[in-house]
Amino acid sequence: MEFLDEELNQYAEAHTYQEDELLEDLNRETNEKILKPRMLSGHMQGRVLSTFSHMIRPHRVLEVGTYTGYSALCLAEGLQEDGRLYTIDVNEELEEMVRRYLARAGVNDKVDYRIGNALDIIPAIDEEWDLVFIDADKVNYANYFDLTVDNVRPGGFIIADNVLWSGKVLEKNRKKLDEDTEAIMAFNDKVHRDVRVENVLFPVRDGLMVMRKR
Repeated sequence: MEFLDEELNQYAEAHTYQEDELLEDLNRETNEKILKPRMLSGHMQGRVLSTFSHMIRPHRVLEVGTYTGYSALCLAEGLQEDGRLYTIDVNEELEEMVRRYLARAGVNDKVDYRIGNALDIIPAIDEEWDLVFIDADKVNYANYFDLTVDNVRPGGFIIADNVLWSGKVLEKNRKKLDEDTEAIMAFNDKVHRDVRVENVLFPVRDGLMVMRKR
């Protein structure tokens, strides 16, 4: 997932506003105790998400894919005073850890954390979204987009993670076209053609597709 020279990556992180102690603890615990810790948003991407949230000042945020809660905490930083963030994940084994860090951050009253299948949960939430962050199973990225885009307010944003997929969107970087890679490529093409949004693909970490609702 590292596309820049490692020293440039280190320079960029060194000149990016630091994680607070809570996020450092969550980063460390995820890497020490949880499988596939590279799924964590981490310092650089976390600050990017926080910056977007502060710029948008969202009233309602939807996150599809909580993992250990790092990105949820970053997105919650820019919420309006009466704002609310809904975050959905299928992995109930991480619930205790996520709720522990939400409590430490003091955002329990602002975060609605739900365990289950997002394809079933999203249609049951009656909200207009200011910001949607998609970071879950890649084969359903297009479905998550379709389930949310019409409920994003005009001028609102959808952000999707991992859209470069470790560089495998390029044929030279893969041995075969697997299901996840194919789904990511189809998703990128789909949103690029969709007249409801304007999109920019940011080569940050593993790629962020940022879409503004027209």
